[in-house]
Amino acid sequence: MADQLYLSLWFPNFRFETLPATMVSVMRQFALISGEKRVTAASVYPISFTEAPTYQRIYVNDDRAEENQDTSGSIIENAVAEATEQLHDDMAYEFEMRWKLWSPEVASGYPDINPESDPDYDVDPEYESATLDPLWKLQPATVRILGFGPKFDDASFDQNGHIRIDFGLDTPWLAETLEDEQLNEDATKHIQQNVEMLLAFTLSVEKNCGISSRLLWTESGEPLAQKLIDRLQRVN
Repeated sequence: MADQLYLSLWFPNFRFETLPATMVSVMRQFALISGEKRVTAASVYPISFTEAPTYQRIYVNDDRAEENQDTSGSIIENAVAEATEQLHDDMAYEFEMRWKLWSPEVASGYPDINPESDPDYDVDPEYESATLDPLWKLQPATVRILGFGPKFDDASFDQNGHIRIDFGLDTPWLAETLEDEQLNEDATKHIQQNVEMLLAFTLSVEKNCGISSRLLWTESGEPLAQKLIDRLQRVN
């Protein structure tokens, strides 16, 4: 079953007023690994995530973004500065960025024919259930980078980290949408490439952002590494 994947970061002697600069540092590492240097959305939540955002901005990052000064707000430093202009210790600051991960597209072997338009067409049940080998493509995926005020959600940063990265579902690293028999050499290669992206970002943050500790974890509590090992062992 798909599971939410997170990376929590803690910093030594952390002072809340340094949160904007610390977030910029982490987001720069993500941009370095992903090649995507702009923020796609920013939100500020008061007290807890059950409250409506007090600030929200969606950025349009198209081909004009590199040339048009009107889109300069999506540059990491600018987006963080604007969202954190009012820095309150009971708020959480969320920034969305994107990277591209390999994802399978599974096509059915069933012919593209509408049975209602051809009632005499008969389909072999074995052919009807057949599937083609998945076609792997690089697809954009959203990553949310959050910085927590010390009083947000009853000081949940103790568990969540001063900064938490939400990767979304762990599907890109496990390919759970595929049947075991579809997890062939090509699929294994692309899963490995996704894992390498995740590890590269994690190690880059560890090396360059001055963290004191980090934790890669899933909502279920089951380690991603163990889930990946179990997945691959089923087909090897």
